[in-house]
Amino acid sequence: MSAAFPRLWQEIATIGRDSRGGYLRYALSEPELVLRDWFRNQAARRDLPVTEDGNGNLFAWWGTPWGHRAVITGSHFDSVPHGGGYDGPLGIVSAFLAVDALRERGFEPRRPLGIAAFVEEEGGRFGVPCLGSRLLTGAISPDKAAALCDRDGITFGEALGVRPAGALPDLAGRVSAVVELHIEQGRALVEMDAPVGVASAIWPHGRWRMDFTGSGDHAGTTRMADRRDPMLTYAATVLAANEEAREAGAHATVARVEVTPNATNAIPSLVRGWLDARAADTATLDRLVEAVVKRATERAGQDGTELAVEPESVSPEVTFDTGLATRLAGILGGAPILPTGAGHDAGVLSAHVPTAMLFVRNPTGISHSPAEHAPDEDCAAGVDALATVLEALL
Repeated sequence: MSAAFPRLWQEIATIGRDSRGGYLRYALSEPELVLRDWFRNQAARRDLPVTEDGNGNLFAWWGTPWGHRAVITGSHFDSVPHGGGYDGPLGIVSAFLAVDALRERGFEPRRPLGIAAFVEEEGGRFGVPCLGSRLLTGAISPDKAAALCDRDGITFGEALGVRPAGALPDLAGRVSAVVELHIEQGRALVEMDAPVGVASAIWPHGRWRMDFTGSGDHAGTTRMADRRDPMLTYAATVLAANEEAREAGAHATVARVEVTPNATNAIPSLVRGWLDARAADTATLDRLVEAVVKRATERAGQDGTELAVEPESVSPEVTFDTGLATRLAGILGGAPILPTGAGHDAGVLSAHVPTAMLFVRNPTGISHSPAEHAPDEDCAAGVDALATVLEALL
């Protein structure tokens, strides 16, 4: 796979790339649709029929589609705004190459293998991460998903072209295991000097929308004492989130903000920000969010502003199937087992079927950035590891 990986990777490397070297691959946007066509073409080259589940998720099948005790692998194509190229697509490219490797070994699967391309994993367009896998498992209703809007007012239902189909009946009876390969979003494997690792858990995490409202007014004529400026409340909340997260040993980020009217010489009437919070356990996450909201509310009282908080998505702590993770680590010769603070479709699916993840070493540990990278030799090692794992499961 050392030569095969860079050849196949280069086929998608420029799709959706921006001028800064990152990617704009929003779900169901033109670049992502091009990648979905590439997916179908790769499946056709390998005589793998492709099915769609009515939710925007694609599946290429080696064996009977949704046949008894199927194994699912794959990942997603969409990116965060100006993000890296490996987060998601690496798992799909590796899945096709793993099929090639197994065929070269003369392997014939006893169970069907499905290569998945899940839709809207990042939530970068419609706001809810892992939307495709949530629909597939019934974690979100079709009507709620269909009504989600992007920043241009286009709904998910409109972009998809149909009302989402929702949960797949008897998912647990159809699927025996899910294995998602992903670039590591951290440097643990670098420190362990290991090209591939196995996931143990995903931290609980969520996104909360915070609306700070005040009184819009003129920046030059309104006395400082008379202002009800929601930007002050917002700024204090960002600092409070940082302080509370550090004290709790958790993570809190406020990186997206919308301002009305967003004029240099006008005091805003509305500041809308999104809190991304994560912690090693649910109790810590709950305390963190409660502390941030409490401090934001107190500051709003001082500033004469108002605060409304809406949880847009909250994902519980995920512990991957321990027996499966241990088995896969053993199959891979004692690969290290490690947790992650990043959410994945595998985490959503883990509530329904035995699920595991493989991580490929990331030299910088950087993700959701153009600096995200994995060397070709480590990616090839990931393909070999995925092929070995799939051979055992199939």
